[in-house]
Amino acid sequence: MASLSYSQTEENYRIFDSVGNQQTLDKIIERMQSVDVVFLGEQHDDAVAHYLQEKILQLTFEKYGSQRQVVLSMEMFERDVQMVLDEYLSGLITEEKFLSDSRPWVNYKSDYRPLVEFAKTNKIPVIASNAPRRYVNMVSRQGKDALMKLSEQAKRWIAPLPYSPPSEDYAKKFLSLIGEFHQSDSESKSVSIKNSKMLDAQTLWDATMAFSIAEVLKQSEISKQGKPPLIIQLNGSFHSESGLGIPEHLVKYFPKAKYLVVTFRPEENFNDFDEKKHKNLGDFVVLTNPKAFRKK
Repeated sequence: MASLSYSQTEENYRIFDSVGNQQTLDKIIERMQSVDVVFLGEQHDDAVAHYLQEKILQLTFEKYGSQRQVVLSMEMFERDVQMVLDEYLSGLITEEKFLSDSRPWVNYKSDYRPLVEFAKTNKIPVIASNAPRRYVNMVSRQGKDALMKLSEQAKRWIAPLPYSPPSEDYAKKFLSLIGEFHQSDSESKSVSIKNSKMLDAQTLWDATMAFSIAEVLKQSEISKQGKPPLIIQLNGSFHSESGLGIPEHLVKYFPKAKYLVVTFRPEENFNDFDEKKHKNLGDFVVLTNPKAFRKK
């Protein structure tokens, strides 16, 4: 197994099940055997989570790669750069050109490059699963009906229209979060409309990532070649924790999908599972040390 990119040890995280019983990384890998999709929900600046994501990808490929196709799906790339990503993975273009044309996140080199390079070396497909930011921004400004004005070619880069609304639980959770950032706003109609558009924009992300995953599962089903793929989906934890967000949309696009949710959560007291904060955030909840650092 290749060396990992971060200076981390098991002293920097604790793994629990949904109700707080201590678990192990091996248990996560074992549970992956019976699912189609594993959601790894992160905080984007969590160094320990990035270390564990790379380790999970490596262990998954080591254990299951000879039995079924392992696929890496990433929020960090948008659907309209899939061709660029594929060209890089197949060795047709240089990394410099890949990075200049694929709009990578600012922390790509430190946090996501190791996974992409592992995928490249081991011929693991990588899915650019997210909606282009320009269309998400369009919804947040003009509402989701504005997407109907896009060309047919542009609509290929997002979930089929009209995409499903969020569940009631997800909407409550999102609007509660937004409220934290609008405490000084009055409960005016204009604020409600603004928040509704933001929720629709958030849902476009969720629906598009779910659709991207479902496309892979459907294509495998059509081809009928061996076991279905095992998809590891990387995304911000809000998009998948408690089975809300992307997982809810996934089962609409592919009702037979079986999935596992792993939620990473940085906590100062990462040794202790707080039921009020952590219960049912995922099938597995990984509490990480926020003071852990990246290897320079």
